[in-house]
Amino acid sequence: MTRIVGSHDLLLVTLDTLRYDVAVELAAEGRIPNLARHLPAGRWEERHAPGSFTYASHQAIFAGFLPTPATPGPHPRLFAARFAGSETTADGTFVHDTPDLVSGLAHEGYRTVCIGGVGFFNGQGPLGTVLPGLFQEAHWEPEFGVTSPHSFENQVTRAERIVAELPEERRLFLFVNVSALHQPNWFHLPGATREAGDTRATHAAALEYVDRHIGRLFTAASSRRPCFTIVCSDHGTAYGDDGYTGHRLGHPSVWTVPYAQFVLNQGETA
Repeated sequence: MTRIVGSHDLLLVTLDTLRYDVAVELAAEGRIPNLARHLPAGRWEERHAPGSFTYASHQAIFAGFLPTPATPGPHPRLFAARFAGSETTADGTFVHDTPDLVSGLAHEGYRTVCIGGVGFFNGQGPLGTVLPGLFQEAHWEPEFGVTSPHSFENQVTRAERIVAELPEERRLFLFVNVSALHQPNWFHLPGATREAGDTRATHAAALEYVDRHIGRLFTAASSRRPCFTIVCSDHGTAYGDDGYTGHRLGHPSVWTVPYAQFVLNQGETA
């Protein structure tokens, strides 16, 4: 990252609430072609989430604690605040002297932009301002939120506008919190009903919906220069697994998340 920061734009996409098993299943079945073509060897990496719900996980991610590889470590980190005794800060780690990665990148000349999704990014009330408040520019509206069947395409349209309006010489750190996977997601599966509620199948349909539009986001993010990209889940969620439903709990369906990092070449299209 010491070579990437300063030369590339940066894109961080959190597919909020996406389960690892669903992500792997859809990639193997060819149901998310636009994502799969960028996954190293066409596969998601299995990782452990730094938190069991959105707020906790993103606080960690913005401090440089991305989801951790699901193998014994220690694992060198891409980003880290300067911290005496850190065992995961390596030679290639981008080290910043600010309390969070977002302000660290701003110090390096990046325009930092958040396109929010779930409620912790909505700017409504003190709690909803904490995470977006880390950024120089933050966007949220109801059409980006969990109740909109068109949330992700609306977010992508905003991202396209942001990139188009940014001076070409200004480097960009763009963060997008994708709300489509989060409940309610039943409306992404044809024939599903509000009364029947969300299921693992509707969760999968929401990921297919995201895949249909993510190519536009990748195209915009790489339109000005190469773009180092991270796509991951912040946590999973349970659909009756061992009797559990939801997240903010300690179950493998919550702690196990998909992760991928790759470089989008300038002008790359989906």
